[in-house]
Amino acid sequence: MHMNKLSFLITAFWLSFCAQVSADDADKRDLTEGLAYRAELQQSFSHGKTPLWLNANKHGLSSLKTSNGYARFRVVRPLAADSARKWGIGYGADLVGAYNYTSHVIIHQAYAEGRLWHGTLTVGSKEFPMELKNNTLSSGSQTLGINARPVPQVRIALPEYWTLPFGKKWIHFKGHLAYGRFTDDNWQKDFSAGPYKHSKGVLYHSKAGYLKIGNAQKSPLSLELGLEMASQFGGKMYIYDSMNRELYYHNPSNFKAFFNALIPAGSDDKESTYKNAEGNVLGSYTLRLNYEKDDWGVSLYADHFFDDHSAMFFIAKGGYGNGANWDTRSSTDFMAYNLRDIMLGAEIKLKRLPWLNNIVLEYLYTKYQSGPLYHDHTTLVSDQISGRDEYYNHGLYPGWQHWGQVMGNPLFRSPIYNNDHHIEIYNNRFSAVHLGFGGQPTPQLEYRVLATYQNALGTYNAPYKKPEDNYYLLADATYKFTGKLSGWSIRGGLAFDWGYTLGNNKGFQLTVAKQGLFNR
Repeated sequence: MHMNKLSFLITAFWLSFCAQVSADDADKRDLTEGLAYRAELQQSFSHGKTPLWLNANKHGLSSLKTSNGYARFRVVRPLAADSARKWGIGYGADLVGAYNYTSHVIIHQAYAEGRLWHGTLTVGSKEFPMELKNNTLSSGSQTLGINARPVPQVRIALPEYWTLPFGKKWIHFKGHLAYGRFTDDNWQKDFSAGPYKHSKGVLYHSKAGYLKIGNAQKSPLSLELGLEMASQFGGKMYIYDSMNRELYYHNPSNFKAFFNALIPAGSDDKESTYKNAEGNVLGSYTLRLNYEKDDWGVSLYADHFFDDHSAMFFIAKGGYGNGANWDTRSSTDFMAYNLRDIMLGAEIKLKRLPWLNNIVLEYLYTKYQSGPLYHDHTTLVSDQISGRDEYYNHGLYPGWQHWGQVMGNPLFRSPIYNNDHHIEIYNNRFSAVHLGFGGQPTPQLEYRVLATYQNALGTYNAPYKKPEDNYYLLADATYKFTGKLSGWSIRGGLAFDWGYTLGNNKGFQLTVAKQGLFNR
């Protein structure tokens, strides 16, 4: 079953349900109620490339060019407009005209969504926020981040915590399940511009579940546990050997492929002896511990990324036999891996200190990747050593990226930086310390500062000659006008990069916006 067929069936089911709603309820509904708009002009200037924190974590709406800008207009009717009803309808459109971007005209968001009680169905391209992290001050999630363009998808979700009917109001759950299709086929072909790996028609899958234990009425303490997983599957992959000969792979896009992405299971095209799960499968274990008081709050959180079984389960199967039994396990031996690669974070909320009301501190380590060795068991060596995980990269797929931007944490160097036109993540082994803080000194003025230090090693396959130190800095502020200019705002940002990985860059970005409600 192809993606368009799946979208059609789910959309038809939802519309038929809505058609059964009573005529009286439908007559009272005004689908323009709560309809909001935002018009925005942005211009960036830089010496070198656009600095990291003026480019990253903007859902892919950014450019590295020395001078770039856009005009943007979006309209949104949120589901909250029908909050008083048991079912609701929302929609949005977000159009961008840009120069010195990967596209001149961008349909950034275009979606329709419905809600029945707590559940929602979204069809189309929409920005979704990071979970369990501060979307303004964090460096970014490792799996489901906000750094790349939205992927058009069909998404079923419990977007807010739902209190389970058991557990005496102490146990809550939210999550989602989604299938979609990547839209950067032409960009990949143009960017690679030669005998370099690229893909076409690749499908997208993501799922996540979060369990919250806590009762705000009885305790300021709560614990959130989450599992995020995603995969690239299906599609056609074009890979070239050392002689520039094209090697063509085609993974299926049928119903079984959708099921294999969900489990995950199956194997890639032309795999025989050594088989992995079908597609590019990755994910994160997440955790957040919160302590909330009226005047302040503090949270501690963790995000452990995995790109295969060794980092997901911390073990690999061993105990293979010899000779004719070389591919048969003769014992239950396992190889254990350490928990080294992780993001650790802390967030402090100072709710009655306007000039400094939020502080985020993060430490990120990705240098281990299950160790420097990879060796499949053979007729002579029975040990299975599954290291060199190569985070965000993949043997067939162009990696965990969309339109050149990584879909996770932007401290992994995005392919859009690559002057050699390879769609590959060239820096995925690093440690980093990230600080973000912000405040609202007056009701009209708010600011934030991001400062990051990174010690980068490159990758296992292409290590840097020596560890490279990188520094990334941003300071920006937004002023919201009142009175006759109510609805208008202006934001200015100044940023710097120093280091080998992204180069030495400095830049300024100015954004002017007008927003409001149509029925006002």
